[in-house]
Amino acid sequence: MTSLVTARNVSKHFGSLRAVDDVSFDIEKGKIVGLIGPNGAGKTTLLKALLGLTDCQGQLSVLGLDPFRQRKQMMNNICFIADVAVLPRWIRVSQLLDFVASTHPNFSRPKAEQFLSATKILRDSRVRELSKGMVTQLHLSIIMAIDAKLLVLDEPTLGLDIIFRKEFYGNLLNDYFDGERTILITTHQVEEIENLLTDIMFINAGKIILDTSMEAIPESFTELLTSGDAAESARKLGPLHERDVFGKHVMTFENVAREKLEGLGEVHTPSVADLFVAKVKGATA
Repeated sequence: MTSLVTARNVSKHFGSLRAVDDVSFDIEKGKIVGLIGPNGAGKTTLLKALLGLTDCQGQLSVLGLDPFRQRKQMMNNICFIADVAVLPRWIRVSQLLDFVASTHPNFSRPKAEQFLSATKILRDSRVRELSKGMVTQLHLSIIMAIDAKLLVLDEPTLGLDIIFRKEFYGNLLNDYFDGERTILITTHQVEEIENLLTDIMFINAGKIILDTSMEAIPESFTELLTSGDAAESARKLGPLHERDVFGKHVMTFENVAREKLEGLGEVHTPSVADLFVAKVKGATA
């Protein structure tokens, strides 16, 4: 596999605040990676470093380029959607398409028009006249019409209703992702993207606390629903985290053989959201 992003001992401090704290990871070509963390965990700061928008300590390579010294060349092959709409509110849709066509070498106007034809967006509408969902559709139509190697999404569906969110990710998979491109997503709506991801990275307090593939999760993590004396026996095996649900105990284990747990209750693989909570709470404990 080829690494599109390589980070080695990357840090970013704001005074005494360690927004990103000595993180190292690789993002491979053709992956859909979920960067998941609570508010203030360092997600956005890390993304800004990857995009060359903020400096950092350590070694960082994106598409084989230095994000700070070679940013213009790098951004020719990267697309970015932030959680806050950045499109000028005064501009008309047709003017926006003209602008992107004249400034981005890898933009296909016919593709953008094709994607927009599936929406209710009028070409003479101004951005300020569009709903938040329609602005997101417009932004995505432009992004999908750019032949880029890396797509970075920072809370792309924030504030959208569930229908728009489903359509957004459906369009992303069906019309953009081709197994060659790489997508990096941050979101709080983990349950909605869990089935899209090939890999996950958990970040908390500036540190990467888990970096693994989705396929590897069942091999390393197990969730046990138990009660009574069986719960006491399970605790002796050192659960990563424990929570109570309707009078029963749900325990998350890391690197404990399932055979040891199967006689103690119901055993299954934790969801990404539950695994995240267990890793964060376990690290805190």
